[in-house]
Amino acid sequence: MGVLDQFRLDGHVAVVTGGGRGIGRGIALAFAEAGADVAVAARRAHEVEAVAEEVRALGRRSLAVGMDVLDWPANDRLAEATVAELGKLTIWVNNAGGNLDRTQRNLVDTPEDVWDTLVDLNLKTAWWGAKAAAEQMAEGGNIINISSVAAWGASPSAGPYAATKSAMINMTKTLAMELAPQKIRVNCIAPGLVPTEMFFETMKVDEAAVENMGSQLPAGRAGKPEDIGAAAVYFCSPAAEWITGQTLAVSGGPTGTREM
Repeated sequence: MGVLDQFRLDGHVAVVTGGGRGIGRGIALAFAEAGADVAVAARRAHEVEAVAEEVRALGRRSLAVGMDVLDWPANDRLAEATVAELGKLTIWVNNAGGNLDRTQRNLVDTPEDVWDTLVDLNLKTAWWGAKAAAEQMAEGGNIINISSVAAWGASPSAGPYAATKSAMINMTKTLAMELAPQKIRVNCIAPGLVPTEMFFETMKVDEAAVENMGSQLPAGRAGKPEDIGAAAVYFCSPAAEWITGQTLAVSGGPTGTREM
């Protein structure tokens, strides 16, 4: 097998949660371009169907599932439906997450119900998704958790979000050890400044501000969903078969600032 062939995903079947837009869409399309069939799941059914059509246009099979990852049994149903419709499940990406009310708060000012919701959305969903995936990965496979560079430093006004993303990194390491006997690799991607709809609504900035922020990064620009998609393809490909329990920052280079 040549080195470029090692980055193919032919024969794989992937699930991408939060796949209707932004980073999730970028990952789903990258998987399809690399040869995988893709089940796309998110709350907005019309968005996941649109992405599923894009996957099909690339010559791959796709399943569009409108669901809320906070409906815990829906994750199990998603895994089961993927196997039933696409034949198997070999890749699961826990991408759904964020900040539902688009409000920045200090930790001591965070209401308990908001804290609980963020823990559920950004951490428990990944745990449940990993459980659902592992039950269906009879041939082994890959689980990817989408964290954030906010996990590695102090995050004033985004403490609950950052704490959950930091916990996700630890969970990734533990899952990698526990699922190794099933030949399931578990890795994590920590995006930096990738301007999604949620980013704009939470940070209250415009495109010009994001362009300026990106220009200050070592790479000289903000990130794109395609950047995260490429990293996801790598982690799931034969090229990374000796890598598990790791977190890759896809962030435009080291920075002392916080991205969310």
